Amino acid sequence: MRLLTLREKAINFRKRGYSYGMISKELELAKSTLSNWLQKVPYTPNKEVLKRIGEARMRMAATKRKQVVDDIRAMKKLAERDLGRLSKRDLFLLGIGLYLGDGSKTYENIRVINSNPEIIKIAAKWFREICGFKDENFKACVHLYPDTDIQKTMTYWSGIIGVPKSQFMKTQVDRRNDKSGKKKRKLPYGTLHLQINSCGKKEFGKSFHRRIMGWIEVVKEQI
Repeated sequence: MRLLTLREKAINFRKRGYSYGMISKELELAKSTLSNWLQKVPYTPNKEVLKRIGEARMRMAATKRKQVVDDIRAMKKLAERDLGRLSKRDLFLLGIGLYLGDGSKTYENIRVINSNPEIIKIAAKWFREICGFKDENFKACVHLYPDTDIQKTMTYWSGIIGVPKSQFMKTQVDRRNDKSGKKKRKLPYGTLHLQINSCGKKEFGKSFHRRIMGWIEVVKEQI
């Protein structure tokens, strides 16, 4: 029985689904040589090759994730140096910008609507520390999808804004059908409507909403 030539071995490996790199390592041949020999040989990666490809992709993804995390940490340190500690005035202006974007500007209701817990947390802090509202002034309403756990969602938002669930109004469930047939990316905890109840104090009602709108107008005029 004659021995197979290197070229025949290479062709045999290729037909069995091995990559140039694996064949090159096994037969100690240059990839350029293999390219000349095997360019017309049909190739379907075998399980071993596919496994290695998958592992390589996972390593690349892990490396990329680490790089992103490292970049974020570096940018955070840079941001801390740029900003320093936030003052009360910084919070004042931050809240005005937040209310300009997500606050209720009609019907003279003081309310912020968002699905992002960080935004809602800032709004609650602004209401307390800048506007002077007490916990008893807070009212909340959750808007969510039918398959969302209502109690779990209320517990979640209660922790974010720091008020008991007894101050939550009736949950609003969105039962509308999407006629486009496209699946929308659902919000895990819905959207929170955080609003202020004057609790009988006139200065916390419409007049304070007008005050907030005045802050916004002054800021807009200076930009």
